[in-house]
Parts: sequence; C-alpha cells; structure tokens
Amino acid sequence: MDLVLSPYAESDLPDFAPVFRAIVAAGETYAYPESLSDDDIQRLWWEREPGRTVVARGRDGRFLGSAKMGPNRPGRGAHIGTASFMVAPDARGSGVGRRLLDEVIDWHRRAGFAGIPFNAVVETNVAAVRLWQSAGFTIIGTVPGAFDSATHGPVGLHVMFLPLG
Repeated sequence: MDLVLSPYAESDLPDFAPVFRAIVAAGETYAYPESLSDDDIQRLWWEREPGRTVVARGRDGRFLGSAKMGPNRPGRGAHIGTASFMVAPDARGSGVGRRLLDEVIDWHRRAGFAGIPFNAVVETNVAAVRLWQSAGFTIIGTVPGAFDSATHGPVGLHVMFLPLG
C-alpha cells in the first residue's frame, strides 16, 4: 500500500479517535475503557520525548493507522522499548501494520534500544501474532485468561520479544 508516515499531531485526533473507539469497542485486542473522551485518548496514545507516535495515511490523506513507541519502563528499564499499534479496520490486510512495525523496529534500533517486548498480545489476535513473528519476535510466555475477549471469553496474553542487540 502506498502510504505516508508522519509524526502524530493534535490535528490527527479527529481521525484517530473513531478508529481507537472502534478497535476498543470490538473487544478483541485492547483492554482500554470504552468511555474515554477525545482528550483521554490523546493523553493515552500521544507519546512525547523520549517516545514517538506516528500516523499512517494514504496518499489521498485517508487515516490508515498509528503506532506509538518508547521506553518500556523508566530509569533502569529504559534500554528496553515497547510499542502499540492500531490499524483502521478498513485498512487491515493491506500492509499498514507491516509498515508501522518496520518503522517501530527501525526507530528502536536507531535510538539504541536493546530489545522490544510486546507485553500484552492477545493470543486470538492471530494476524498480529503472525506479523510480529515474521519480524523475529518470539513468544516468551503467555498469561492464561488475562484478556476477556468479546468473542472468545477469557484468552491468554502473549509476551513477545525481539532482541535488538
């Protein structure tokens, strides 16, 4: 897919908030509350230095997705990164997630991070698990029943890891 990545700006919120709400309301990938205001969504998703948030748009300006990235923990854990992704439902399967993932990995490498864990990948989110594994992430553990899927009920959350050093 032909898309453009750019740093997240406040002006992206009107396009991002409905995507965020649709993904959270589907109840399959994120445990965020469904009642968040636009301001709450912005505070939650917009990573500031030393992190970064990007948006993906088509050449026509259509909002396709976003990724946020940064240190997983502060202080003595800041050498390990993390990231979260949201792809617009109508853009899934078109390469947006792969492009965002490539950006996340490249950014973490450029910034000198030693690795990237994804702390809570819903095990029934097969497309995401397959994508992360294709980039070299491995499942290092699963917390049984840690996510209440709207479709499947209690399912596991994978912890996945990609070493960068």
